[in-house]
Amino acid sequence: MAAPVASADSRTGQDREARGAAVAAARAAKTGIDWKDCPADWGIAKPIQCGWVTVPLDYAKPYGKQIKLAVDRIGSTGTKDERQGALVYNPGGPGGSGMRFPARVTTKNPLWTKTSKAYDFVGFDPRGVGHSAPISCIDPQEFVKAPKADPVPDSEADKLAQRKLAKEYADGCAERSGDLLPQMTTPNTARDLDVIRAALGEKKLNYLGVSYGTYLGAVYGTLFPGHVRRMVVDSVVDPSRDNIWYEANLGQDVAFQGRWNDWTSWVAKNDASFHLGDTQAKVEAQWLKLRAAAKKNPIGGVVGPAELIAFFQSAPYYDSSWVPVAQVWSKYVAGDTQALVDAAAPDMSDTAGNASSENGNAVYTAVECADAKWPTSWNKWDRDNTRLNKDYPFMTWANAWMNLPCATWPTKQQTPVNVKTGKGLPAVLIVQSTRDAATPYKGAVELHQRFKGSRLITEKDAGSHGVTGLTNPCINDRVDTYLLTGKTDSKDVTCAPHATPKP
Repeated sequence: MAAPVASADSRTGQDREARGAAVAAARAAKTGIDWKDCPADWGIAKPIQCGWVTVPLDYAKPYGKQIKLAVDRIGSTGTKDERQGALVYNPGGPGGSGMRFPARVTTKNPLWTKTSKAYDFVGFDPRGVGHSAPISCIDPQEFVKAPKADPVPDSEADKLAQRKLAKEYADGCAERSGDLLPQMTTPNTARDLDVIRAALGEKKLNYLGVSYGTYLGAVYGTLFPGHVRRMVVDSVVDPSRDNIWYEANLGQDVAFQGRWNDWTSWVAKNDASFHLGDTQAKVEAQWLKLRAAAKKNPIGGVVGPAELIAFFQSAPYYDSSWVPVAQVWSKYVAGDTQALVDAAAPDMSDTAGNASSENGNAVYTAVECADAKWPTSWNKWDRDNTRLNKDYPFMTWANAWMNLPCATWPTKQQTPVNVKTGKGLPAVLIVQSTRDAATPYKGAVELHQRFKGSRLITEKDAGSHGVTGLTNPCINDRVDTYLLTGKTDSKDVTCAPHATPKP
């Protein structure tokens, strides 16, 4: 008998938040945004302008405590007749800032020249990020300090030490950012997005989301289906409730290993340039040798296995890192250790950069821990990660420790939104590569099934994360066409991969 009461209660909770979001959006529509030159220390040059949008900390209490969100924009470059409104961007994370988005216009990025004629490009710092009521969990200099322990445990004592660190981190979040933590959810960020839409004077939202930004878009499209005009989601988080977020991270471990193998095979093919081995097995052996050496004796006193993984993982993430990471590694094997130290060790003098890294990690943790219930049993974590590490060793334990604070999270954990099509949702354009490590391909298929009338563009045999930022006319032309006309192909499309990097 108890269950129906609970679901009715949670429904009223959501209704209160929906009403609160409507109140906040109406207020923002009246106030608008007071655009000015950006503060000098933000590093955002004219003609891009900055402003603030005020939102409730808790949408169930729209007249309660408010926070300010930083936004920036550059006006559309076309004629008055060509203008179609604002295009709002989120790069992912959770914890990523979208404030660099308008610079795609000032740097004359060729992939975005057509779209920028029609749209103002708008970026924002989501709640908790950057200039928007930033949160923190640990002293930033402490956060970046190296070398850290090898993520792959050799003993129960190693695991215990990592568990202690994870619990201390969770407690630090509560201590440093307590009142914000329960409100650091994807649904709240989606509500913020709707308030930003209203503040911009837009009846409907045009949105581009990459990586976690796709999940933000999926939740926005579910909560505000009638407020969407155009939506492009690129490199898609699987939005199914049972995937958010524990399973999502286990899925990443498998996909990262696959993409790591793609890269090491490419390094072997280009042995003439890198001299790291002419077969994938030889390159892998070089990696294990490097890892073992760094474990025994951190390189330059600061680069151990943890720092190596943090640096090397950019190769399976982004094709643009294939050459630079291989070059640094090649130099190291040839006797130049400094290049690797420069690339992989923290720069303790870069206090602003270190604060930004710590903030990004804090938001990542806070959102993922607050969005969903996580397993609290250490046995489950231990069993799942021990099993995965056997076949997918590149990232598994590093990823586990990064997420473990969620097992002892000090504030309420929500139930994820059931992502689905609602009344008025237009055709959403979904773009995804088949070998993506961070957001495995099945996520795009899942969202495609949930958003009726959506179109899926698949980049086959490619795996760089963030497809819309790469040169591939088969994709770029379709993204332009959709944003400029709203038209999609009559059926799903498969594109050949973009060009493989050349050493």
